[in-house]
Amino acid sequence: MWFNLLLLIAGFIALVWSADIFLNGAAATAKNLGVPKILIGLTVVSVGTSAPEIFVAVFSALDGTPLLAVGNALGSNITNIGLVLGITAMVMPLTFSKNVRRKELPWLMFATAAAIALLANEYLSALDGILLLTAMTLILLQLVRSHKQATEMAASEAEEDALLAEDIPDLSTLKAALFLVFGLVVLLASAELLVRAATEIAVTLGVSELIIGLTIIAIGTSLPELAATVGSALKGHPDIAIGNVVGSNILNILVVLSVPGLLGGVAIDHTILWRDAGMMVALTVMLALFAYGINANSRALITRFEGFVMLLAWIGYNVILFLQA
Repeated sequence: MWFNLLLLIAGFIALVWSADIFLNGAAATAKNLGVPKILIGLTVVSVGTSAPEIFVAVFSALDGTPLLAVGNALGSNITNIGLVLGITAMVMPLTFSKNVRRKELPWLMFATAAAIALLANEYLSALDGILLLTAMTLILLQLVRSHKQATEMAASEAEEDALLAEDIPDLSTLKAALFLVFGLVVLLASAELLVRAATEIAVTLGVSELIIGLTIIAIGTSLPELAATVGSALKGHPDIAIGNVVGSNILNILVVLSVPGLLGGVAIDHTILWRDAGMMVALTVMLALFAYGINANSRALITRFEGFVMLLAWIGYNVILFLQA
């Protein structure tokens, strides 16, 4: 038990560290290849911070524990909104950028509704996985179209979008490629280590891999989002902090959740629908209400009190999981 716990901690540390290296290498490589900053910010950065969830989902599905992947996808979205945004808003009130309100948040609501519709039959199939990835492809194509239109936007708005990728490291093409490959290799190894250790702990404690995925794995794989979100807020870009979480949650639903379906399919218990997916929907709706000004101040922001409410909801959800486990 203790040995597996040490392996789990080591896996988390290696996963977060390698994800950061992988992200820097991918972003620098994209910049050196001439990819516009706005596309790097909305795609490479979001994929980089979601890399732990993606790799954990792949290895858990391959190792025969697909419910761990499902729990990781749903649990990470719950954690990103309740824990990550909750804590960040308590540190500094978070405002919503125009792009998040007009594009990304509606995409997140669409992705959430699509996931619920596909899970309603209590089975995640290969066809479901293909549909989720198709939706992700359509969103990426829309990003490309939006970038083409961005050349006609006001300079201030274009500058706001470019802030999404302002911290791209200045690396040579060779060094960026080495960062990319090395980060990827360590990501693969640490994800495999994490999944195996988590599975052993679940067996020892007598709980399902779903609970482990919803709690321990979800928190651990959300650490990059927490670091990126708090960092953006402290640097004076609270609107970007929300954008990071929204982009990551879209990827968790459309990419991470598709993995167990594509790699053999998985049966979904009705508890997952009403408790876990239901909590994800509730927090997403709460985020949308804040975004469109349904609060005491009628402003598009998350106040410190509202951040506390979101954090409290996340804590209450985890207490329910603990009691049921």
